[in-house]
Amino acid sequence: MFLVIVLVVLLALVVLIALWVMTSYNGLVKLRNRIEAAWAQIEVQLKRRHDLVPNLVETVKGYAAHEKDTLDAVISARNSAVDASSGQDLAAAENGLTGALRQVFALSEAYPDLKANQNFLQLQNDLSGTEDQIASSRQYYNDTVRQYNTRIATFPAVILARSAGFTEREYFEADDGSRGSVQVSF
Repeated sequence: MFLVIVLVVLLALVVLIALWVMTSYNGLVKLRNRIEAAWAQIEVQLKRRHDLVPNLVETVKGYAAHEKDTLDAVISARNSAVDASSGQDLAAAENGLTGALRQVFALSEAYPDLKANQNFLQLQNDLSGTEDQIASSRQYYNDTVRQYNTRIATFPAVILARSAGFTEREYFEADDGSRGSVQVSF
């Protein structure tokens, strides 16, 4: 009788451990999938941004043709962002594009006709909305990465995470240069 009780207790313990492993693993997979979905959403918004930039540059060219260096910097920054392969490279390239776009928008202050152009205003509004979407998507991504990184680093899930190959993810961060004030010289 005692042996049966011990076997039942051991079996129950094994079942509980197996349920914990299964639940923990599935939770880690769900978090990893959320990160990938959040990253895909960021990429959608960045693609939209990249598609708007050439139209903006063409609109500005007609009004500020002698601002070639500024416009070339925007196109160069856009191309770098499109060609970026890793998350870290993409974040750096996007920060460069943000700075270059800020320079273009600063040009509109010096060119009243450009500032009044409906196409320019529409592109500026579209880019502004896209920037808001990027910021929101980046916030969700970073929150999900934080939750995932915390989960895989805390005990006892760290044991399962390491053995199952779950690794820490990087945040999508803006650098200090993209947050500074715009410098325009004529």
